[in-house]
Amino acid sequence: MKQSHFYAMMARMKYINRWGLMNNTKYENISEHSQQVAVLAHCLILIHNKRFGGKLDPERAALLAVFHDATEIITGDMPTPIKYANPEIRDVYRQVERSAADRLLGMLPEDFRDEYRDIMLFEGDRDRELEVFVKAADRFSALIKCVEEMRMGNDEFRKAKETIERSIHEMYLPEAEVFFEEFLPSFSLALDEL
Repeated sequence: MKQSHFYAMMARMKYINRWGLMNNTKYENISEHSQQVAVLAHCLILIHNKRFGGKLDPERAALLAVFHDATEIITGDMPTPIKYANPEIRDVYRQVERSAADRLLGMLPEDFRDEYRDIMLFEGDRDRELEVFVKAADRFSALIKCVEEMRMGNDEFRKAKETIERSIHEMYLPEAEVFFEEFLPSFSLALDEL
């Protein structure tokens, strides 16, 4: 039986730090980030289902979120301002991400690959509906990082916070607006205030 290196590579998510261009009071790796995005995506789908009559799968959204940055094990975390600086860079980076995903998928046993292709690349039809919620959760995770850094007196994240807040509002997701009002304020509180 051939060995599979996929799960050993996934375990390396903890070595890829985010926010590389920023002065951080606490570093965050993509493993920590992905766990938080999974929790937030699950929440956004619950809001969608319970408050807006949706019928999406929150567990599937959480699973997609766990793997949403898996390709960064190979590519590293490219800062957003660079990744989206212009359409050419964005398109080339998508190709790089696709190549990294193919490399990771090649580490799996063949009978696992289709399942993981859908998870890592949002190729399944049922996952396209969930993708917007995972993207919103990803942005909320970044916003929470900014809030936490600013609570520690790190003004380096002020502009990023404003930009990310605006980008979430511009998604025009009612579920995101509920999260802003009902859940986000708690991230500004100290432990004794929770």
